[in-house]
Amino acid sequence: MKIKRITLWSVDLTSHETYYMAEGKTCDTVKSHVLCLETDAGLRGWGEVCPIPHYLPAYADGVPAALVEMVPHILGMSPFGVDAPMQKLDEVLQGHAYAKSIIDMALWDLFGRATAQPLYALLGGRTSADMPLYHSITCIAPDDMATIAREAYATGIRQFQVKLGADANWEADAERLIKVREAVGQGPLVYGDWNCGATKLQATRTGRAVAHLDVMLEQPCKTLEDCAAVRQATGLPMKIDEGAYDLASLMRAAELGVLDAVALKLSKFGGLSAMRRARDLTVHLGAEICAECTWGSDIVTAASLHFAASTPQRALLNTCDLSSYVGPRIAPDCPTRQNGRIAPPEGPGLGVAPDIATLGKPLLELD
Repeated sequence: MKIKRITLWSVDLTSHETYYMAEGKTCDTVKSHVLCLETDAGLRGWGEVCPIPHYLPAYADGVPAALVEMVPHILGMSPFGVDAPMQKLDEVLQGHAYAKSIIDMALWDLFGRATAQPLYALLGGRTSADMPLYHSITCIAPDDMATIAREAYATGIRQFQVKLGADANWEADAERLIKVREAVGQGPLVYGDWNCGATKLQATRTGRAVAHLDVMLEQPCKTLEDCAAVRQATGLPMKIDEGAYDLASLMRAAELGVLDAVALKLSKFGGLSAMRRARDLTVHLGAEICAECTWGSDIVTAASLHFAASTPQRALLNTCDLSSYVGPRIAPDCPTRQNGRIAPPEGPGLGVAPDIATLGKPLLELD
């Protein structure tokens, strides 16, 4: 059995509300790519990647160009196994992890379908029936953010990511954390995320203003060293996101004492193959994992959920149903949140398939 056809679509995903972050970063309408790898036996494997502009070293329109470079080495691949094919692609095209993540995901989906196993079984086995979700709150007025938190709490959510820094006002950021903490009460996890958009001084002033609260900080500054300085100055636990993208960066974050928790994102690491290695190292280092991707709809959400379901329970902080934040939904059989938790899809591979009509006309068809 060999891969004989490659099809790529581009789909515009629109957030249900404009999503504001530090340094002018926003999510409103962004471009997602969906990939299908089809074998000569008629099996189809699906992948998705959706970079956010200005967020990470990733460019949505770079996906088709990178794919064309790798096509001669993808056609003819066997769907049984993933590591060896991805190592070959690393030789063909250095870097471009985000573009490779869509291929890696589709290969894992094919592997699962060819062996009639759900993806979580191939990633190490299912450790959880369902997983806790966090709800991300756009950076707007503090009282409005508190309202969003209360509404999410009423649906069963018990973990809240509070976006900070959109107005570069450390006092407003402190108020945001205080108001959300008050809105959800004691017990739920609350953490403030600057997405690298704060200076050490801004983040330290905010952190000290809320140091009496049970809150965590997420990636306030661009470098791990600056994040470490903020952690030392505030005494608050730290979650790393943008600064963790390979095994070396995970090790460095641990050395600096900022790896209390970490966001492992599919597009950032280059797909499930690299994520699996990062997960094992993170578990060894004693940090907790947010299992997710940068942005996207149902296919990337399904991959994140399988990864989360195969992560040791004690090491899983949370996961994210990215598809609930955007429209359109491209795979009608993808699971949705229930009482603040979510389970991976059932069935072989990813367990979901997109609605071809929703995808529209292919961007590329190669065989």
